[in-house]
Parts: sequence; structure tokens; C-alpha cells
Amino acid sequence: MAETAAPPASPALSRDVVDTVLGFARTLRHAGVTASPDRVEAMLEALGSLDVLDPTDVYWAGRLTLCGSPDDLDRYDAAFAAYFAGEAPRASRNSAPQQPQLATTAPLDAGDGEGDDDGETPDLATRASADEVLRHRDVAELSVAEREHLRRLFALLVPASPMRPARRRRPSGRGAVHPARTVRRALRSGGEVTRLMHRRPQPRPRRVVLLIDVSGSMSPYADALLRFAHAAVRARPSATEVFTIGTRLTRVTRELRLRDPDKALAASASAIPDWSGGTRLGEVLKAFLDRWGQRGTARGAVIVVCSDGWERGGTELLGEQMTRLQRLAHAVVWVNPHKGRAGYEPLTGGMQAALPAIDHFVSGHSMAAFEELTGVIQRA
Repeated sequence: MAETAAPPASPALSRDVVDTVLGFARTLRHAGVTASPDRVEAMLEALGSLDVLDPTDVYWAGRLTLCGSPDDLDRYDAAFAAYFAGEAPRASRNSAPQQPQLATTAPLDAGDGEGDDDGETPDLATRASADEVLRHRDVAELSVAEREHLRRLFALLVPASPMRPARRRRPSGRGAVHPARTVRRALRSGGEVTRLMHRRPQPRPRRVVLLIDVSGSMSPYADALLRFAHAAVRARPSATEVFTIGTRLTRVTRELRLRDPDKALAASASAIPDWSGGTRLGEVLKAFLDRWGQRGTARGAVIVVCSDGWERGGTELLGEQMTRLQRLAHAVVWVNPHKGRAGYEPLTGGMQAALPAIDHFVSGHSMAAFEELTGVIQRA
């Protein structure tokens, strides 16, 4: 007797599955896994023949389609656990695996709820939808549990570095002809030029300098900003510098080079003497430029200033130092968490003084805003 074909999925169910997979692929890309569009399409095709309510099916469908090398496996497991808030299933499909407890929510098809009073069915799409909402939430309004989940997402963030052209040229398959290598190859072939050798400039990472405001008005966002800085330092330790600004200038690059994010932030907090203090942006920027920037740290670098622009000192000094900073830097990016709020306008004296010297003015209030910031820094 032939098996009865499964009924086609409803449009709402298909849309939920597609949105879930696209969000998971985006998380994987920030974790360093190249989840290309064709691999995402392959995962969607695989899920069409599997049970999308089964975490093990979802895990193996993504693992076999989205991972391109053995180096991706550990990153995939970490991303799966963070995105779906559970442990990655590792048991063989031929055995009788126990269902991993990812979440206790409503079923994927969002039905009338009959027969689901026990709440034991893991719902990947609903949990992923909640994660998408969390990505766009203001970090200052998150609960303790939501902040803990956001920390796992920050641990997966891999900011890409901006690149700059280098003077030294390296062998390449295309580009300008390399006469010396072409002649040497011809001599090995009896004097006949059988192939032209090429070379072209090899891009090098451009320095990124983060100046993070840790004053009292920025305290709700300081933890998230420092975690972003830790991810940037972890990605490019030799090309990233981090300073905190408030009433004093403090270099915390060495503390943020610790591998564990919580230990790195604890070490940074111990090194910062003006945490949740006042704000003297003009004086602190002058100290940075006099001691570090003018001597080379800011020259040709992408400078990222993370502050709400509240200035207790004179705004004239801030404007002068921002103009000086713009002349030295390759690009100046200003991150203001309040810019993400509806109806925000930069009306404070500090922001008005700084705006003429800013190349990119972005928000920094949510995980999605930090992901967008990585793209702004890379394109700068």
C-alpha cells in the first residue's frame, strides 16, 4: 500500500521557516561561517523533506549544507546553541536521540493550542523570531535574561576590518606584469616566454580606534559597547586600539585582549577610574590627540567615537579637537545610542559641535545596530 503524501505546508508556516533560516544564516556569517545564498537554499530544500519541529533534523540539515570546512563545525555548533537557545544535538540519527530542550513555547504552526498543554514541543521558529526581536531591542531596556542571551550573540560577532592598499606588491594571478619573475621563468624554459607573471598590491588591515564614553549618561550602553570593542580586538588584535573617555582618557586595549569576554570586561572595569562619572569630551579628545593620535595612532585610521554627545566643558574646544581629529583620520564614525530612537535630533551642544567633522553618524542601541556598525567600519 502506497504511503499517503504529506499535506503541503501552509504559507504562514513556510514563511516562518524561511525567516528563521535567513536569520540563522545571518548569525552564522557574523560567527565567521560563509553561509552563502546557495547553501541557504540547500538548507531550505532539505527542511522541505524533514520535520521542522525536530531540533535534530534542523541541526543536521544546517550542518550538512551551511558548513563548508571542518573549521566551520565548532562555530556552527556555537551559533546553533546561541540562536536557538539550546545545546546542539550531537547524537547519530540512526540511534534514538533524546530531544534537546531548546525552548518551551508554542508550536510552529501557531494553531489553536489544543493538545499542547504540556508545553514540551520545542518551537525553533518562534524562538528564532524572538531572537530577531531581541536583535532590534534597545540594550538599555533588556532584562537580565535578555542581556545574558545578548552576550552570547556578541561572542559570535566577528567585525571585519577595513582594508588599505599597501605599497608592497605580491605575486598574483592577475594585475601588472612582473618583469623579473617573467624573465626568471623564461630562463627555466630555455629562454622562451611561455607565461606572463603578474603582481598587484596586497591590501592590509587599516587601524581601527574606538573611543568609548563611559560617563554616567552612557552607563546603560557601556557594557554592550565594550563587548563590541572586545569582539573587534579579538578579530584584529594588532590593528585595533580601544580607549575609554569620560573625565579621563584610559587605554584598555591590553585588558580587552583577554580571550574570555567577561574576564576582559572585568579587567577593563578595574582599569577605568572614571566609570559613570562626568563628561569632558573636548579635554579628553585633546589628551588623546596630543599623546596618541598625533604620534601615529590616529593617522590614516578609522576613528569610532561612541558617545551621546553630552559635554560639560566648552563645546568650542570639542569642535576644534574634532576638526583636528578629522584631518588626521581616514574616517570619523560617531556612534550615538539615542539616534536609534524615533524623533531623535542631535540638538545637544556637543553633537552640534562635533557634526561638521563626522563622516558617518550611526546608532548603537541594539544588536542589529552593532551589526550595521561593522559594515560601516568595513566600508569606511
